Amino acid sequence: MGAQRRVVIALFMFLALLILAPFGYMLIEGMGYNDAFYMTVITVFTVGFTEVEPLTTAGQYFTIIVIIIGVSALFFLIASFLRYTFREAFRETFGRRRMDLRIKKLQDHYVICGYGRVGEVVCDTMAEAGVDFVVVEIDHDRIEDAIDRGFLHIEGSATETDTLEQAGVKRAKGLVCALENDADNLFTTISARFLNPDLMIVTRSISRDSVDKLRFAGADRIISPYELSGRQMATFLLRPGVYDYLDLVTIDIAVEYRMEELLVEEGSPLDGHTIGELDIKAKTGALITAVRKSGSMDFETNPHKDTRIDAGDLLIALGTERDLTGLEKLAVA
Repeated sequence: MGAQRRVVIALFMFLALLILAPFGYMLIEGMGYNDAFYMTVITVFTVGFTEVEPLTTAGQYFTIIVIIIGVSALFFLIASFLRYTFREAFRETFGRRRMDLRIKKLQDHYVICGYGRVGEVVCDTMAEAGVDFVVVEIDHDRIEDAIDRGFLHIEGSATETDTLEQAGVKRAKGLVCALENDADNLFTTISARFLNPDLMIVTRSISRDSVDKLRFAGADRIISPYELSGRQMATFLLRPGVYDYLDLVTIDIAVEYRMEELLVEEGSPLDGHTIGELDIKAKTGALITAVRKSGSMDFETNPHKDTRIDAGDLLIALGTERDLTGLEKLAVA
């Protein structure tokens, strides 16, 4: 819960007590509203003035309850206000500086532009995978949520070059454009591609008309949430078992068996050999399910033993964490 929200809740509780408690005195003691409100105020603030009139036993117990609730609400309000005030001051003075220093040290990280419904899921997935990333969001309330989650963040517009530079996009490995409209995603893609030509850019597209524009602007992958969710729904209806399995091995970080992609480096043990020669399944336990040759966009699925692996090829493999780690060692020089 954000500090600002705590202040609002505490203030609401305190005002609700001041408004509702007088009706208790009116019902129990038969007081008029003015006297009942006065009795509530001197009770809540514990100023020690004499009661308006002698209280019955029920009135005394009701007063005890009002004191307990009132003092608790008052302290909660004061504590929430002080926490909000000092937290903002501390963040402005020290927090931002420390955050900037941490971001400047990042290398090969990811930049997540937009912390809305889509961006939040992206960040959660990145956090589960244990990779470094920076959130860029212009909405202050959304930034508060990112702060509560402990995410590195930049408060500003992702469409501005200075904001992307502050997020370290020149040193980043990849960028996600998950902003609310295609125009902002387009501007962000252009700026990010200009700052880092080698950056992997994945962008969200709401309209089909924007796909070609985003691709021309430099996006490597364009995801339409509505089209993707529609295909997933249809796949689940037609092949629910296949959908569940693929969803498990590609999304669930904690599952024992999962799918991973590996890029073959020049001079690595895999470079220049066939799958049969390498006997990868026996050596590592990992199963190569697809190969994409360097410079191609097409995958060779279910590759046979005569399939040659060269530097720059992308391998899609299935196995346990240990199996995939063993295969990764063979893919690097």
